[in-house]
Amino acid sequence: MIHNDLTMRPITGREELDLFTRLSYKFDHELADDLDAGRRRPEWMWMALRGDRLLARLAWWSRGAGEPPFMLDIFDLDDTLPESERLDLGVRLVETATAAVIPPGTPRTEYSRFVPPAWRDDEMARRVVESRMTSLERTGARLLVERLRIEWRPGTPIPEPSGRLRFRPVRGRDDLVELMTLVLEGTLDAHSHADLAQMTPAQAAAAQYDDEMARYKSPREWWQTATTPDGDPVGFVIPARNNYNAIIAYIGVLPAYRGNGYIDDVLAEGTRILAAHDVPRIRASTDLGNVPMARAFERAGYVNFEREINMVWS
Repeated sequence: MIHNDLTMRPITGREELDLFTRLSYKFDHELADDLDAGRRRPEWMWMALRGDRLLARLAWWSRGAGEPPFMLDIFDLDDTLPESERLDLGVRLVETATAAVIPPGTPRTEYSRFVPPAWRDDEMARRVVESRMTSLERTGARLLVERLRIEWRPGTPIPEPSGRLRFRPVRGRDDLVELMTLVLEGTLDAHSHADLAQMTPAQAAAAQYDDEMARYKSPREWWQTATTPDGDPVGFVIPARNNYNAIIAYIGVLPAYRGNGYIDDVLAEGTRILAAHDVPRIRASTDLGNVPMARAFERAGYVNFEREINMVWS
């Protein structure tokens, strides 16, 4: 599509990755593998060009081959352009590409961007983040949540078991969905709140299991239920591997047992399981506003290396 001297179009294929990466973001080194695996498609990777100069780009990512776009996770602008031109260009590219990629009547996918942990304190980083957010807001998006991205690194001490809890493998889908349903009471997670605005806790837990937990190909024996010495469930932890890292995919303590420090024992067990496999890192995320969980990760030796901005159209 050509607007005066501006061309907006998807890449033709892998042969245009060098052109697409003239604007940079941390996922650039993964693009070729993602294309090979079907997590990205050329028709989902759009550019705004003036001649051979790349002025803006965006791309969607999916969870696997044959699946629809799951996340708009690349959106970059040429920050040397005047602000008004840069913002307008971002809006035009988002709207043009979305109309071509997302079927009419289908909800737009969420937007995600990883940003420095202190991005508000760095003038250049703040300008980059805010220009993307402002362009997206002009298309109707709003901020859903800002999240902490945290990681445990080899050599960080893992607390010895306190002996207060026992651990057993999760007994299957129904067992875990029941626990996931219970921990939604009083949740501080923004995505969970959004789900609960549209469905019951049981429906939200089942959907999260089927859409996320069931996709992990790492051993299910890693998934652990924490219990009292008498066998009553206290919480659970889901250590896993995604396509990129070892992760703490989900962790929770049942409402009746919160406030007793059990989260430290549960997190230590999940960390211990993954660390035993000589992983180079263990990653996790939690909402900036979920202070109790953030502090638990900090006590466990996890460090905040990044933040994530999530925006939605709704």
